[in-house]
Amino acid sequence: MLLREREARARGTTPHSLLLWRPLTHFPPALIQALLSSEDDRFFHHGGFDFGHIKIALAEDWKQKRFVLGGSTLTQQLARTLYLSPRKNIFRKAKEAVITVWLERTLTKPRLLEIYLNVVEWGRDIYGAEAAARHYYHKSAAELSVDEAVALVAILPSPRRWSPHSERAFMAKQRMDILEQMRDDSSSL
Repeated sequence: MLLREREARARGTTPHSLLLWRPLTHFPPALIQALLSSEDDRFFHHGGFDFGHIKIALAEDWKQKRFVLGGSTLTQQLARTLYLSPRKNIFRKAKEAVITVWLERTLTKPRLLEIYLNVVEWGRDIYGAEAAARHYYHKSAAELSVDEAVALVAILPSPRRWSPHSERAFMAKQRMDILEQMRDDSSSL
């Protein structure tokens, strides 16, 4: 948020960030399931790093000769969001790893999830799922339908670029992929 505020001031504009903190119990199960299915399906089963996903991301990044996939867990994303810049380099990744270990040792998984849902960027000057639900759907996150929850999560790879209301092929595929992953995840329980 501070980085975005500095960017706004550098452009000569006044930042108007929207963040509405809510407890984890406020968020509907569909939103949590969509988030976990899309961003970190093994969140409750790892200690902050999903080495299988990291290995896949490294192979793809090497093949493409650039950073394409991140392989980051929710805890790694939270470490970056709370304490680091979004720039991709080896030094930031090392700091991110140290902070990730500290977060995992200090906080419970539900608390990590609650913080993530409340601070992640969900669009220009929109932070947290409650603010996103109110901005995009004019209702509380607790009232989101499954389709609305999925559409919100679908923009997370690039929330300043996409809207949950977008009908572009990429966004439609994102939503379908998340729904399919949610079905797969619930059938494997």
